[in-house]
Amino acid sequence: MDIYFIFRAIVVAIVEGLTEFIPVSSTGHMILVGDLIGFPETEFTKMFNVVIQLGAILAIVVLYWQKLLHAAISFFKGEKRGLNFGFALIIGVLPAAFFGFLLEDTIDAYLFKPLPVIIGLFVGAVLLIFVENKYRGKAHVHEVEEITKLQALKIGFFQCLAMWPGMSRSSSTIMGGWITGLSSKVASEFSFFLAIPVMVGASLVKVVKFQGDVGFGTLGATEWTAFLLGFVVAFIVALLCVKGFIGYIQKKPMKIFAYYRIAISSVFALLLLTNVISI
Repeated sequence: MDIYFIFRAIVVAIVEGLTEFIPVSSTGHMILVGDLIGFPETEFTKMFNVVIQLGAILAIVVLYWQKLLHAAISFFKGEKRGLNFGFALIIGVLPAAFFGFLLEDTIDAYLFKPLPVIIGLFVGAVLLIFVENKYRGKAHVHEVEEITKLQALKIGFFQCLAMWPGMSRSSSTIMGGWITGLSSKVASEFSFFLAIPVMVGASLVKVVKFQGDVGFGTLGATEWTAFLLGFVVAFIVALLCVKGFIGYIQKKPMKIFAYYRIAISSVFALLLLTNVISI
């Protein structure tokens, strides 16, 4: 068993849990940190990087299980609030599902590399500062159940920005929420809820593709241990981070995350120029 490989996988999982729900791009950070620590780019690690995000998503299910359960019951009862929430969630997922299915191979081939991530981090930071300055504080939607179908569709298209690693799914959907009139709390929660079907779908696609191309039967004890520990670690770390982020965003600006993104993209650009990491 390769203990060093497992250790690097756990580091990547910690990065995932820390960054999944804050607007800094978890995928981008996993790619950059993975390259920095020598986590190899293989079909297994590509699948690993996507599927361990389900561990982080599970943290949302645990934290919001009552709200999600009540919303589901209300939806199937045909109640207005439940229907609003359910259809908003379905509509919000559709753009990412469509374009993700269409562009998955292209994204994997050209964007899951340090240089595109660095560009995404920087451009996304500038966009975040602009949108927050222009739209935050102009909310007229203060409950998730009040989101309209059109607002959900617009947020869904903003979520597609996150197909570029480094842009951040959380940042993209929160910006879409601000622009369409959602409060910061509602924009964040809707971002969390959208992540559930999106990441379940993305993980299923990756698992099916991996099984078809490589097969789980080829995995040894090292890969299975890394996979299981990565999932659990991502879940625990995300669970600890989510509540803190919700408390933060209700009171303070998100510009601090944009400044961090500019700083970290500058650092990794320097590492790229000095050949510490590869293009």
